[in-house]
Amino acid sequence: MQDPLKYFRVEAREILEQMQRGLLELERDGAQMPRTQRLLRAAHTLKGAARVVKQLEIANLSHRFEDLLEPVRDQERALGAEEIDALLGVVDAIAASIAALAPAPAPAPAARESQPAPERPRSVAPPAQTPPADPTPSPSVARAPLEHIELLMAGVGELGFQLANARRTIPDLARSQRLTEELLERLEPRRLAELNTQGAVALRALATELSQRVDKLQRELPNSLERATRELGQVRDRVDQLGLVAAASIFGTLERTARDAAVSLGKQAVLEARGGDVRLEPEVLTAVQHALVQAVRNAVAHGIEAPSERGQRGKPAQGRITVDVQRRGRQISFICRDDGRGVDVGQVRREAERLGRVPAGAPAPSEAELLELLLRGGISTTSQVTQVSGRGVGLDLIREALGGVSGTVALSSEAGAGTTLTLKVPASLAALEALIVEAGGALHAIPLSAVVRALRIEAKDLSAGAEGTSLRFEDQLVPFLPLSRLLRSARLGATERKVWSAVVIQDGAERVALGVDRLLGAESLVARALPDSVELDATIAAVSLDADGNPRLLLDPEGLLAGARRPFPQAATPATRKRAVLVVDDSLTTRMLEQSILESAGYEVELATSGEQGLEKARARRYDLMLVDVEMPGMDGFSVVEHVRADPQLSATPVVLVTSRVSPADLMRGKAAGANAHIAKGEFDQVDFLERIARLTR
Repeated sequence: MQDPLKYFRVEAREILEQMQRGLLELERDGAQMPRTQRLLRAAHTLKGAARVVKQLEIANLSHRFEDLLEPVRDQERALGAEEIDALLGVVDAIAASIAALAPAPAPAPAARESQPAPERPRSVAPPAQTPPADPTPSPSVARAPLEHIELLMAGVGELGFQLANARRTIPDLARSQRLTEELLERLEPRRLAELNTQGAVALRALATELSQRVDKLQRELPNSLERATRELGQVRDRVDQLGLVAAASIFGTLERTARDAAVSLGKQAVLEARGGDVRLEPEVLTAVQHALVQAVRNAVAHGIEAPSERGQRGKPAQGRITVDVQRRGRQISFICRDDGRGVDVGQVRREAERLGRVPAGAPAPSEAELLELLLRGGISTTSQVTQVSGRGVGLDLIREALGGVSGTVALSSEAGAGTTLTLKVPASLAALEALIVEAGGALHAIPLSAVVRALRIEAKDLSAGAEGTSLRFEDQLVPFLPLSRLLRSARLGATERKVWSAVVIQDGAERVALGVDRLLGAESLVARALPDSVELDATIAAVSLDADGNPRLLLDPEGLLAGARRPFPQAATPATRKRAVLVVDDSLTTRMLEQSILESAGYEVELATSGEQGLEKARARRYDLMLVDVEMPGMDGFSVVEHVRADPQLSATPVVLVTSRVSPADLMRGKAAGANAHIAKGEFDQVDFLERIARLTR
């Protein structure tokens, strides 16, 4: 039977989350008419939706919320604690009513001796230790946001449009097939012998029409299929993202937790959260939410001082807790900091000794060892038991909650300045925005959150020093390094370029500028963790799939900065410089074959997959020779040669055409364009190939 309240529950939870966040903002910033009116509209919407589905209790509670908020609709004043408490109490009551609307589980079938017990789904993590009862509403994190569904639908629509374009070429293909058959028939020796002037004209017209139709197909069909392939890749990523949830979905619960804990202890505290756009698996985020709720309670109970004590220490009366969500390497970190008094290490030592955690006669434990003891649970620095603290189980609950998802927890503290609790969980799947770059002939993704700026620089913008090459950026010297060199895929001469595309990335306070071949723009992608058995360089965080399903490395900003600090061997001197050859071909097989032959012969080789890209690379650095395919999408090889000869900077560069088009007309056209040689793919000979290259690069 269909669930009649399915969509109401989803809408009601979302509205309730808006109401709770809005109330916390009112308490923090004071009543403002636009914000108050938004809250009233949200309550009114919920009341109307509840009445439609005959949920009068929720409708009445929503009306009660309106009654309580109505007196400050047109006022600019701070709401008192009692007013906020009353409004939040209504929100809690509505949340309880919505929770009670959950459909009853289907009755289990009668047990049979022959039926084995159902196997637990492998994708569901074992339950963590149950956290203490939490009066605050905790909306389900396992739901797909509407905007991702809309993007998915748009992607499917665009994919259908591109496939329709491809289907429209089918009649042209059929007509081209018939023209080919007719042309072949007329070219039979018997028919050619009878050919007169009129027949020759008709034959030329037939060939012309066939050529035009084939040219049209060559232009339209690849473009439609390329766009369809790209859209299919994006649809695949969006489908993956539907199974992921934004970290921001738990921020409201954390803010409410901080507020309620502070009120119950007579303190003032506000929570700020950042990095909510990081998306991860629901079961992982649920475990993190349980752990962070306890971490925030601990921060208020043990860290944030009473207003009077904070005043004596020169701190504002209101304590501050921050939660930062960051993707770091193959893990996602949730960093919970407070600006309180810090851990009383002396109290931890005394309590550990009282409980026998420190053996008699043993050396005094260090501060780090005492913090580790505190993490294990059972030690409390608060002598009085309250609803929030005092039993020494808070950190133990955090550790247990993360254990079910293979998470870890670390604790650090500074006396008088605060405490930092870092929770880390593996990111088997996570969605993020990334900048796609090309370096060393391969595509890589860099998390957009780590990118400070992308810019175009020239060799004169770089300065060499005792510690390496630097770039002046925002009035400071930033280390500069070609990304291909950092990834150990650089070849000699890679730093001789005249123009670079560069990406300045930052991790913490450190920055580095990475030189890349091309910037390809930002993409929303799903990063997949690689198995632990795969040995990876520290610069690699995960892998994503491109539109064709090929793996693309996601780089780790922390690993890149660490790699940039490593000493690198100096490049070869100009006297021993290898001859540089640029291979321009859209065929992967041809590129790899020519690269293998040339590198084995001692040449430095760089690759380009199109005529346009080849010209861009040729203008960025000097090459001793260019090997160019003729038949490529977009700009063909003849046009590439013409552009090279017309460019004063490139005109002296030897260019060899490597192609299967070897008719006299093609040879004449290549020579007219300015090609130095013409090598036939069908008659490829490695010895002859290398001899020609050697003659042209002397």
